[in-house]
Amino acid sequence: MDESEPASTPSDSMLADRIDALFRVVRRPNREQYSHEEVARACREATGESFSATYLWQLRTGRRGNPTKRHLEALAKFFDVPVVYFFDDEQGDVIAKQLELLDALRDAEVRSVALRAVNLSPEGMGTISDMIDVIARRENAGGAGP
Repeated sequence: MDESEPASTPSDSMLADRIDALFRVVRRPNREQYSHEEVARACREATGESFSATYLWQLRTGRRGNPTKRHLEALAKFFDVPVVYFFDDEQGDVIAKQLELLDALRDAEVRSVALRAVNLSPEGMGTISDMIDVIARRENAGGAGP
């Protein structure tokens, strides 16, 4: 495939969700999100092709689809994720789950629970895991309030 040709990618909405997740989770060292202009500039430099902040915003919001393979490779490089994140549904889903976990671990309460669980025995971890599953099922069924 010519690298300037449109890539075979997930649906436009899935692509938008994946790009948006990268912006939400992969951040600067000071924890601020990267700007569209900052990412677009890096992608322009990486590809030598036109890549505007508006185009990136359109991809991120699903208003535009069908990016080139080189554009997706540049995005993957910038956000330091494997390029298969965009091209392989199964592996992309695994990477997306890892990004969700990373995002959740930034939450102070989740991090606190995880840090306290470090010293538990395997049996204790299993018990905690079972309890979380029960609570999640109950809340998903609408059985628990805030």
